Amino acid sequence: MKQLPPEFAERTQKLMGKELYSRYVEALRDEPPASIRVNPLKWQTDEGRRVVWCPEGRYLESRPQFTLDPRFHAGAYYVQEASSMFLTHVLRHTVQQPVRMLDLCAAPGGKTTAARTVLPDESLLFCNEPNGKRAQILLENVQKFGHEGIVVTQNWPIDFQRAGMTFDVILADVPCSGEGMFRKDEGAINEWSITNVKMCRQRQREIIRDIWPCLKQGGLIVYSTCTLNTEENEENVEWIASELGAEFIEIPTDKEWNITGSLLNGFHSPVYRFIPGLTEGEGLFMAVLRKTADTPKVKQRDWRKMLKVLAEGIDPPTRKGNSIIPSHAEALSRKLDRNKYPMAELTKEQALAYLRKESITLTTDTPKGYVVVCYDGLPLGFVKNIGTRANNLYPANWKIRLQ
Repeated sequence: MKQLPPEFAERTQKLMGKELYSRYVEALRDEPPASIRVNPLKWQTDEGRRVVWCPEGRYLESRPQFTLDPRFHAGAYYVQEASSMFLTHVLRHTVQQPVRMLDLCAAPGGKTTAARTVLPDESLLFCNEPNGKRAQILLENVQKFGHEGIVVTQNWPIDFQRAGMTFDVILADVPCSGEGMFRKDEGAINEWSITNVKMCRQRQREIIRDIWPCLKQGGLIVYSTCTLNTEENEENVEWIASELGAEFIEIPTDKEWNITGSLLNGFHSPVYRFIPGLTEGEGLFMAVLRKTADTPKVKQRDWRKMLKVLAEGIDPPTRKGNSIIPSHAEALSRKLDRNKYPMAELTKEQALAYLRKESITLTTDTPKGYVVVCYDGLPLGFVKNIGTRANNLYPANWKIRLQ
């Protein structure tokens, strides 16, 4: 690990105290724990040790090469650091009825798929990413997850206000200075500065202010960062409560989870801070607030016309000439009709060739036409079997390059 910036070290030791800061620095020298979150819509496994605040989470003894596991590409699990999985615990305790929820800063999709795992089935989850390249990564991960109740958008927070959107729950996992990811991403150390902390703090408030009218009165906002300082955390959620109008919601936790509360003197509202060396995961801050302010209602509009929507549910088939081509998302959907298309089980070598978008040959008794290819019973996508070979229909921008 690179040397920590002196200003960061001084500030953080003062914030945590010498003992906790020493444990934190010691943890930064260790390899981060490898963890996955199983997609219960598709797969079950007893592999690994459970993440105590997320039944679907598993710690692995070592970090495998996930890219070379076809089950990963089939959406059987998502590679996610354990602290972020706390969102599932929050939603299990706060959402019991179907809701319309927005994951405002959603790429690459870990918290989106975590939320969709535990939301009541009739809920509708919007996940958003304004950056085009990151939005495509979000779209890929959502489609691999395979739940039809997700809408993927590429917009700025103010666009939802202009589109007249309202939500029961908003997750704002806002861009931050990244102090909680120093062990995982040394680039975050290079980018750290007090100036950047202050810029992030202001940007976070602008994001919340822009989306605030879209949260219904009585609705929940889950504010989250992957940083440790109080400017971007306690000070911002206190600003939400006092300036915008909200009350803190306490989430039950177990003492054994070693989740830390507030580190800001005089701040006594319930917040949840995950510190490497104390909790088994990366650095994370989360707070849950209920909107009490009665803000002016946004004008209802046709959001489908006003937002850039990348996907709404499972993409339908497309027509090309006289042919109807099934969408790749249909193959990955949890509601795939396994009687609609022939299914062909692949070996691992064949599955990896398919994921590299190479041509593959199926057994001679495989029917011609569109076929769903699977690994370990998990659909990977479509091929068009013409007999002598099968034309690979895997999305070109998804193909793996690792040999």
